[in-house]
Amino acid sequence: MTNHAISPQTGMPGDAYACTCGAVLTGRMTAEVHAAENGLCSACLGSTEEDLAPGLRRPCTSCAGTGRRSEQVTWQLAHAEAEHLITMTMVRGVVEHFDGPFRLSEIADTIRDGLGLPPGRLPVGPRVRDLLLQLQAAGEITMLSAPDEMVGTDMVIYRDPQWQRAHTLGL
Repeated sequence: MTNHAISPQTGMPGDAYACTCGAVLTGRMTAEVHAAENGLCSACLGSTEEDLAPGLRRPCTSCAGTGRRSEQVTWQLAHAEAEHLITMTMVRGVVEHFDGPFRLSEIADTIRDGLGLPPGRLPVGPRVRDLLLQLQAAGEITMLSAPDEMVGTDMVIYRDPQWQRAHTLGL
Protein backbone atom coordinates (compact mmCIF):
# COMPACT_ATOMS: atom_id res chain seq x y z
CA MET A 1 0.00 0.00 0.00
CA THR A 2 1.36 3.40 -0.99
CA ASN A 3 1.47 6.13 1.62
CA HIS A 4 -0.14 9.39 0.55
CA ALA A 5 0.48 12.77 2.15
CA ILE A 6 -0.51 15.74 0.05
CA SER A 7 0.94 19.16 0.71
CA PRO A 8 0.88 22.54 -1.04
CA GLN A 9 4.08 23.46 -2.83
CA THR A 10 5.57 26.90 -2.57
CA GLY A 11 7.78 28.40 -5.22
CA MET A 12 5.95 26.68 -8.06
CA PRO A 13 3.78 28.61 -10.52
CA GLY A 14 0.06 28.47 -9.82
CA ASP A 15 -1.70 26.29 -7.31
CA ALA A 16 0.50 23.18 -7.00
CA TYR A 17 0.50 20.21 -4.61
CA ALA A 18 2.74 17.21 -4.21
CA CYS A 19 2.03 13.77 -2.80
CA THR A 20 4.55 11.48 -1.14
CA CYS A 21 3.64 8.85 -3.76
CA GLY A 22 5.46 11.08 -6.27
CA ALA A 23 2.44 12.67 -7.93
CA VAL A 24 2.67 16.38 -8.72
CA LEU A 25 -0.85 17.80 -8.66
CA THR A 26 -1.73 20.98 -10.52
CA GLY A 27 -4.63 22.84 -8.93
CA ARG A 28 -6.71 22.29 -5.83
CA MET A 29 -9.32 20.19 -7.68
CA THR A 30 -6.70 17.71 -8.87
CA ALA A 31 -5.33 17.43 -5.31
CA GLU A 32 -8.85 16.82 -3.94
CA VAL A 33 -9.54 14.08 -6.49
CA HIS A 34 -6.18 12.41 -5.72
CA ALA A 35 -6.96 12.57 -2.00
CA ALA A 36 -10.43 11.06 -2.44
CA GLU A 37 -9.14 8.30 -4.72
CA ASN A 38 -6.66 7.34 -2.03
CA GLY A 39 -9.02 7.40 0.94
CA LEU A 40 -8.00 10.82 2.23
CA CYS A 41 -10.29 13.68 3.19
CA SER A 42 -10.71 15.93 0.18
CA ALA A 43 -11.09 19.03 2.37
CA CYS A 44 -7.85 18.86 4.37
CA LEU A 45 -6.09 16.57 1.85
CA GLY A 46 -5.37 14.12 4.66
CA SER A 47 -3.48 16.62 6.82
CA THR A 48 -6.17 16.45 9.58
CA GLU A 49 -6.13 20.25 9.92
CA GLU A 50 -7.68 23.19 8.13
CA ASP A 51 -6.36 26.74 7.86
CA LEU A 52 -8.88 29.29 9.13
CA ALA A 53 -6.55 32.23 8.71
CA PRO A 54 -2.79 32.67 8.44
CA GLY A 55 -1.33 31.17 11.60
CA LEU A 56 -4.65 29.71 12.83
CA ARG A 57 -5.23 26.00 12.29
CA ARG A 58 -7.83 23.68 13.78
CA PRO A 59 -8.84 20.05 13.35
CA CYS A 60 -10.60 19.58 10.01
CA THR A 61 -14.35 19.87 10.41
CA SER A 62 -15.00 17.82 7.26
CA CYS A 63 -13.41 14.62 8.57
CA ALA A 64 -13.50 15.34 12.31
CA GLY A 65 -9.72 15.71 12.29
CA THR A 66 -8.99 12.16 11.07
CA GLY A 67 -7.74 12.98 7.57
CA ARG A 68 -9.65 9.98 6.19
CA ARG A 69 -12.26 9.92 3.43
CA SER A 70 -14.66 7.48 5.11
CA GLU A 71 -14.95 9.70 8.19
CA GLN A 72 -15.44 12.72 5.93
CA VAL A 73 -18.38 11.06 4.18
CA THR A 74 -19.87 9.92 7.50
CA TRP A 75 -19.54 13.44 8.95
CA GLN A 76 -21.05 15.05 5.84
CA LEU A 77 -24.01 12.66 6.05
CA ALA A 78 -24.42 13.55 9.74
CA HIS A 79 -24.46 17.26 8.85
CA ALA A 80 -27.12 16.62 6.19
CA GLU A 81 -29.20 14.64 8.69
CA ALA A 82 -28.86 17.45 11.26
CA GLU A 83 -30.04 19.98 8.63
CA HIS A 84 -33.08 17.79 7.97
CA LEU A 85 -33.96 17.14 11.64
CA ILE A 86 -33.15 20.50 13.22
CA THR A 87 -35.38 23.12 11.66
CA MET A 88 -35.73 26.85 12.10
CA THR A 89 -39.20 26.25 13.60
CA MET A 90 -37.67 23.96 16.22
CA VAL A 91 -34.92 26.43 17.19
CA ARG A 92 -37.34 29.35 17.20
CA GLY A 93 -39.66 27.36 19.51
CA VAL A 94 -36.86 26.68 21.99
CA VAL A 95 -35.67 30.31 21.91
CA GLU A 96 -39.21 31.53 22.67
CA HIS A 97 -39.05 29.82 26.08
CA PHE A 98 -36.16 32.04 27.19
CA ASP A 99 -37.10 35.41 28.70
CA GLY A 100 -33.50 36.44 29.32
CA PRO A 101 -30.13 35.71 27.79
CA PHE A 102 -29.34 32.23 26.51
CA ARG A 103 -26.22 30.51 25.27
CA LEU A 104 -25.67 28.43 22.16
CA SER A 105 -24.93 25.41 24.35
CA GLU A 106 -28.28 25.77 26.18
CA ILE A 107 -30.27 25.78 22.95
CA ALA A 108 -28.22 22.90 21.46
CA ASP A 109 -28.59 20.80 24.63
CA THR A 110 -32.36 21.42 24.71
CA ILE A 111 -32.70 20.37 21.07
CA ARG A 112 -30.46 17.32 21.56
CA ASP A 113 -32.50 16.23 24.58
CA GLY A 114 -35.79 16.89 22.76
CA LEU A 115 -34.71 14.67 19.89
CA GLY A 116 -33.36 12.03 22.27
CA LEU A 117 -29.90 12.17 20.69
CA PRO A 118 -26.79 11.14 22.61
CA PRO A 119 -23.88 13.62 22.51
CA GLY A 120 -21.83 13.14 19.34
CA ARG A 121 -24.63 11.45 17.37
CA LEU A 122 -25.16 14.49 15.13
CA PRO A 123 -23.45 17.89 14.84
CA VAL A 124 -26.25 19.60 16.78
CA GLY A 125 -24.17 22.57 17.96
CA PRO A 126 -23.01 23.70 14.50
CA ARG A 127 -26.53 23.35 13.06
CA VAL A 128 -28.09 25.29 15.94
CA ARG A 129 -25.37 27.95 15.65
CA ASP A 130 -26.15 28.45 11.96
CA LEU A 131 -29.87 28.82 12.67
CA LEU A 132 -29.26 31.22 15.56
CA LEU A 133 -27.10 33.35 13.26
CA GLN A 134 -30.00 33.40 10.76
CA LEU A 135 -32.34 34.54 13.54
CA GLN A 136 -29.80 37.23 14.44
CA ALA A 137 -29.57 38.39 10.81
CA ALA A 138 -33.38 38.58 10.70
CA GLY A 139 -33.38 40.78 13.81
CA GLU A 140 -35.24 38.26 15.99
CA ILE A 141 -32.36 37.86 18.45
CA THR A 142 -29.40 40.02 19.40
CA MET A 143 -25.93 38.78 20.30
CA LEU A 144 -24.78 39.89 23.74
CA SER A 145 -21.35 38.21 23.77
CA ALA A 146 -18.04 39.81 23.13
CA PRO A 147 -15.62 37.71 21.10
CA ASP A 148 -13.49 35.29 23.09
CA GLU A 149 -10.59 35.69 20.70
CA MET A 150 -9.52 38.05 17.92
CA VAL A 151 -7.53 36.67 14.99
CA GLY A 152 -5.90 39.41 13.03
CA THR A 153 -8.10 42.41 12.36
CA ASP A 154 -11.06 40.77 10.65
CA MET A 155 -11.80 37.45 12.39
CA VAL A 156 -13.36 36.79 15.78
CA ILE A 157 -14.00 33.53 17.62
CA TYR A 158 -16.89 32.93 20.01
CA ARG A 159 -16.68 29.83 22.23
CA ASP A 160 -20.28 29.76 23.56
CA PRO A 161 -22.00 32.93 22.36
CA GLN A 162 -24.90 34.45 24.21
CA TRP A 163 -28.03 35.99 22.66
CA GLN A 164 -31.31 37.46 23.81
CA ARG A 165 -34.64 37.76 22.03
CA ALA A 166 -34.83 41.23 20.48
CA HIS A 167 -38.27 42.13 21.82
CA THR A 168 -37.14 41.45 25.41
CA LEU A 169 -34.50 44.12 24.87
CA GLY A 170 -37.12 46.63 23.79
CA LEU A 171 -35.95 46.64 20.18
